Amino acid sequence: MSDDGKEQALAAWRKLLEEPAIRMDAEDQYDELLKMADSMEQQRLITATEWRQLVRKAGARFVQATEGLSGGT
Repeated sequence: MSDDGKEQALAAWRKLLEEPAIRMDAEDQYDELLKMADSMEQQRLITATEWRQLVRKAGARFVQATEGLSGGT
């Protein structure tokens, strides 16, 4: 497992989590975060436990981003 490659991949993932691309809606951001997490796990940059943590964070961000949409606020 390359520590440098892992850190770069996680930094890119965190950047997308905090600053989605212009015109990227919450669903697109969530999908891209999951793809990035899947890719990191497939490349063996992260463990299955780390993968689950990233997926949970992506899900929490998705809920946060869409929270007020269905309530009419």
